Amino acid sequence: MQQRVHEAGTPRRLTTADQVEDIIGRPASVVLLKQISALDDGCRTVLAHCPVAAFGHRDADGTSRTTFIGGAPGFVRVHSPTRISFTLPEGDDPHGPVSFFFLLPGVGEILRVNGSVAGRRGTTLTVGVEEAYVHCAQAVLRSGLWRPPAQAGPASAGLASTEPVQAGPVPEDGPLGLPGVADFLAASPFLALSTWDPSGGSDTSPRGDRRTVARILDGRTLVVPDRKGNKRADTLHNLLRDDRLSFAALVPGRDTVLQVRGRGTITDDPALLEPMALRGMPPQLALLIDVEHAELTGSEALTRARLWAPGADLGRGSVPDMMAMAGEHLAAGSAASGGGPPAFLLRAVGAIPGMTRLLRLAVDRAYRSGLRKEGYEDLGPGEGEKSGGSGKSGGGRRPGGSGRRRGLLRRRPSVDGIGVGTGRAGSALREVRVVEVRRETPSAVTLVLEDSGADPRPFDFHPGQFFTLVADVDGRPVRRAYSASSVPGSSRLEVTVKRVEGGRFSTHAHRGLRAGNRLAVRGPSGSFHTGPRPPDEMVLVAAGSGVTPLMSMIRTCLAASPAKGGGRIALLCSNRTEDEILFAGELARLVRDHPGRLSVTHVLTGRDGRLDADGVRRWVTALSPSRDAHYYLCGPEPLMDAVRGVLPGLGIPEELVHHERYTSAADTGTVAGTGTVGDIGTAVAVPWEMTVEDAGRPVGKVVVEPGRTLLDAGLAAGLPMPHSCTVGTCGDCMVRLRGGEVTQNEPNCLTPQQRADGYVLTCVGCPLSEVTLDIEDP
Repeated sequence: MQQRVHEAGTPRRLTTADQVEDIIGRPASVVLLKQISALDDGCRTVLAHCPVAAFGHRDADGTSRTTFIGGAPGFVRVHSPTRISFTLPEGDDPHGPVSFFFLLPGVGEILRVNGSVAGRRGTTLTVGVEEAYVHCAQAVLRSGLWRPPAQAGPASAGLASTEPVQAGPVPEDGPLGLPGVADFLAASPFLALSTWDPSGGSDTSPRGDRRTVARILDGRTLVVPDRKGNKRADTLHNLLRDDRLSFAALVPGRDTVLQVRGRGTITDDPALLEPMALRGMPPQLALLIDVEHAELTGSEALTRARLWAPGADLGRGSVPDMMAMAGEHLAAGSAASGGGPPAFLLRAVGAIPGMTRLLRLAVDRAYRSGLRKEGYEDLGPGEGEKSGGSGKSGGGRRPGGSGRRRGLLRRRPSVDGIGVGTGRAGSALREVRVVEVRRETPSAVTLVLEDSGADPRPFDFHPGQFFTLVADVDGRPVRRAYSASSVPGSSRLEVTVKRVEGGRFSTHAHRGLRAGNRLAVRGPSGSFHTGPRPPDEMVLVAAGSGVTPLMSMIRTCLAASPAKGGGRIALLCSNRTEDEILFAGELARLVRDHPGRLSVTHVLTGRDGRLDADGVRRWVTALSPSRDAHYYLCGPEPLMDAVRGVLPGLGIPEELVHHERYTSAADTGTVAGTGTVGDIGTAVAVPWEMTVEDAGRPVGKVVVEPGRTLLDAGLAAGLPMPHSCTVGTCGDCMVRLRGGEVTQNEPNCLTPQQRADGYVLTCVGCPLSEVTLDIEDP
């Protein structure tokens, strides 16, 4: 046997497979039999529900890379038992062997898949599957991966030890000395590690440890503990023959990933192992990593997947129990090899009623026993018992009882790749089907939508309110708010979408949506509405697509008798040309069908000139509206300002005037509470901590990464952040700023009084310092 290298001042390293196996042992034959060469039904089900995966590959020049891919359940398309495809992250260029492990929210076991690049078309990569198997839950359990992020830190319950974590020195130079890297590593309990072997195989495996999985020794050296596992040790054997590696580390609740590549060796040197001991139990081995490159990057996959959001855990029965699936793989492997336990016996045992549950209990007990032997604290009552089925590993409850509940939380269905969640006051995303795409003008279409749930419900709202539509466009969720133009209480919802040059959603609506497509809607939202009973008389002023919410008011009023709130309506409508008048034909018909109740005046700016204050004054004066008439205004800011300037001079009280403005994001923001202008690019140059409260009660904390909004960070961490449109239009994400400074895109829908009262919009707000927000419904 070769001697271990151990020079003065140099950690002792292992260089042969015999040396490694003398310490960790050899895997039992049954472990290797659980590997299958093609995806079975269980694997397909896992892939259909999996929202994110770790992905290891090498570029054409041999550069090793590990990242996270996905963003929504079913992002991997299964073409056959040995062919899958998915959309590559920008900049990735895989060649040769590739490897994955697939994560299911709340589930401890992991599905690992290895294969090779089989083809590429644009950003779509096709992979030939060569092997698949279930990985045990120990890495997830050790890291507390699915524990609510608000519990991260020394006071965390569950698997976290009370002993202090030695995160290592903060380096001054080398790749690990780059800004934010050391802090990120100190907070990261979980990583995906990729290695390769000379025969053309790739392996990406999970590593998890108590709060900090990789400890810094100096500016370019990390040490990662290797605690006891199933003795398969693919990573260790690969490094003995090819020391190049890469990994991607994450912090639960954050959507930034630390990508590292370098070279790795194996050590059993007590001087390195003992500082990583838990209750006096050091790891069996450790990986020493000479870091060549370290980079913090935003992860689109983690942002979209929202793994720690409320309801993200998969409900019982959504996917097969992973250990039962491993048993099926063992039966298949035994039949193929002729060795191991008889396949018919394994299948017969597995078919016994209740056997899957008993197996689950036995495996969970074994997990707990193994973790105790490694030095981890025992789990509290009821925790960790759903580590591989459906539910959290090492669960727990948020401080103050807020946020994610322990136990089984069923994921809401996904809508064409969009995870369905909740906003303020139960405003849940609702799955709908496109029934019709109706052309209104050359630049506007109306989407007719129906509830596609098992128990369809009517669309209840007040005339004038809007809904937020959510669609997956080019692999990314896009949200846009559109006013309802239909009558409340109907089984169909109509929203009208005007095409905007460069607009992602409007372009998708005009070119991509067809009858039968699915979307999600959230709402209703907005305070611009008539209420449950429309006023007896309404004066309406609109420009362009601003007529959309007013159309809902008109239709609703005219559908009711005058005694029930269907009184007199006058509409002043401004457009550039006759071709651009929305609902022109229907408005003309309604005027004919309801003489004396509806009058419509069109102003064509291309013919008549711009509608100004004098024109509005003459029109209102000619109407002679009653003293109790309500005025509803919707359109661009210049017209709304002109109308609001005219009405007080005509003796119309402010409380009778209701308005809705068009808003759009700009490049500068106003710092809430200071009145100064902040540059958002500067504001988000460094990460800041955000504390979230609900009526003063702590809800959780999260780090807002550079380039992320307050809302993005909160949702990624699973915090119950209210929201709807996400573009600063609706106000549903309005929260009170209790401390710190925030910069916001302007213009937005906040009123001067709301700003003065300290409210901010999280969807367009970024922190300038540590901030505290109160999400109590205002």
